[in-house]
Amino acid sequence: METLESHFSQWGAVIFFAILYGSILFFMPFYRKMNRKPAAAYLAFVIAFAVEMHGIPFSMYILSIFIGENLPNGVLWGHTLFDKIGYAGMYINIALSLSGLILIILGWYSVYHNYWKYVKGQGKVVCKGIYRYIRHPQYAGLMLISSGMLAEWATLPTLIMFPVIIYMYVKLAKKEEKDMISEFGEEYVQYMKKTKRFIPGIC
Repeated sequence: METLESHFSQWGAVIFFAILYGSILFFMPFYRKMNRKPAAAYLAFVIAFAVEMHGIPFSMYILSIFIGENLPNGVLWGHTLFDKIGYAGMYINIALSLSGLILIILGWYSVYHNYWKYVKGQGKVVCKGIYRYIRHPQYAGLMLISSGMLAEWATLPTLIMFPVIIYMYVKLAKKEEKDMISEFGEEYVQYMKKTKRFIPGIC
């Protein structure tokens, strides 16, 4: 129990992890207002993760009030699967976060150098690099990072917020695809037929 309690009241760590995971948003597209709500939802998820992991086990306290007793570690907060997989959740988080970060950076690089042509005032369908395999690598990467956080330190707020984030980014991806069809027409339609939205060969 002493080890678990050492996780909390580390507000420096809360700030560090909130900035670390939140800084990923700098590599996401923000050229339209429709991007702001999904980004805000992700940021709220990150803050909830950081506070409950290193600040205070807020959701555990709230649930304890309603049920009248303290919850043990692993019930809707903390290392939820700790008894079954040990610290594997931490390594799963690292692997998923690194994979997600790579997707986001590759996606940002391709879009920045191919679609956003502010100097020339042009844009084109990006179908090279990571975009050869999936249409929305940055959103897929963000979903991987969120999944990793959930694997390491699942809490009631993050379990509730996670499907909301997925829904919002899927909706945003579909909206952007409609915009791309309006901008590029049949060229983008053909690209959509060849390339999956988030997972190569699946969906």
